[in-house]
Amino acid sequence: MTERAEAIAAAGAAARDQLEATHQAREVTLPASRSAIRSCALSIRAVQRHEFDVARAHIDDAAALLARASDATDGHGVVRHAGFLQDAQKEFAEANLTLAFVEGGPLPTAGELGVDAPAYLNGMAEAASELRRQVLDLLRAGDPDRAEAMFAVMDEVYAMLVTVDYPDAVTSGLRRTTDALRAVLERTRGDVTTATVVARLQAAVEQTRHS
Repeated sequence: MTERAEAIAAAGAAARDQLEATHQAREVTLPASRSAIRSCALSIRAVQRHEFDVARAHIDDAAALLARASDATDGHGVVRHAGFLQDAQKEFAEANLTLAFVEGGPLPTAGELGVDAPAYLNGMAEAASELRRQVLDLLRAGDPDRAEAMFAVMDEVYAMLVTVDYPDAVTSGLRRTTDALRAVLERTRGDVTTATVVARLQAAVEQTRHS
């Protein structure tokens, strides 16, 4: 084998080693990200049922999976930025923020969750959308005051998100997520308004009966 042929073979072997390492990183990161997303979905479901301890357990599972996925991508930017890790981070932010909103606990920051800003903000938008179910449940339970308080959280999140004016390439499509939240917000506003009017009419009728 000539010197040039040896150099070409060595270069090819080095490239294959790098590709194999990247492939192995992907083999760890992709299933870990998918499992983390499932754990986050289970957490959100538990929050909707007010099973907060169960929700936290699923969040802990998701955190461990995300840590594993993140560690596997060290030195493999093509895997880290492929999209599936970012999707898992968004769902992780959504699960944590939904729990904080519904339980009334402190709001975790992006840094505390270990996620980047686009994942955090998109997760917050989707967490706010999840509050629609809480609002409707509270209205059905005859608790319009708490329903209005929960709706106010949705409104506050939307008011903040519309001030984030950066290209979609920077925010991972936050504008679309915010638009989706606006549609949910307006439907919920109508439900809250209708329930409030009905409650006032019922109160007026009751007052008339007892006067």
